[in-house]
Amino acid sequence: MTAHAPGDDTAGPSTTPPRTHWQVAPDAGRRTPPHCAHLDAAAVPRDLTGPACAQCLARGWTWRRLRWCATCGHVGCCDSSRGAHAHAHHARTGHPVAVSLAADEDWAWCFVDEVFLIPAAY
Repeated sequence: MTAHAPGDDTAGPSTTPPRTHWQVAPDAGRRTPPHCAHLDAAAVPRDLTGPACAQCLARGWTWRRLRWCATCGHVGCCDSSRGAHAHAHHARTGHPVAVSLAADEDWAWCFVDEVFLIPAAY
């Protein structure tokens, strides 16, 4: 079974662990600078060997992209996937930050503060 939906142009999950230091992405459309109280929640996963959306696998579904919960390590599919399991995990647990595991994406999302997090300049 393929891990991605037909027509998905991604190369699959990244083999490079997500960054450990994040900053809030600038948003020119806001009157006040964006803020995130959960920057410390975006840690590096311990093991990314063969990540998959377990809920999709159990239902025989495919997914578009994967997101990693920085609080507990749960891997779920993105909002454009049939199950939107990463978002459902946040709704169920309140865990604030999901890190993209897509090879061509280098960002995280804070569900609570509704802001993108990007790698911090070192």
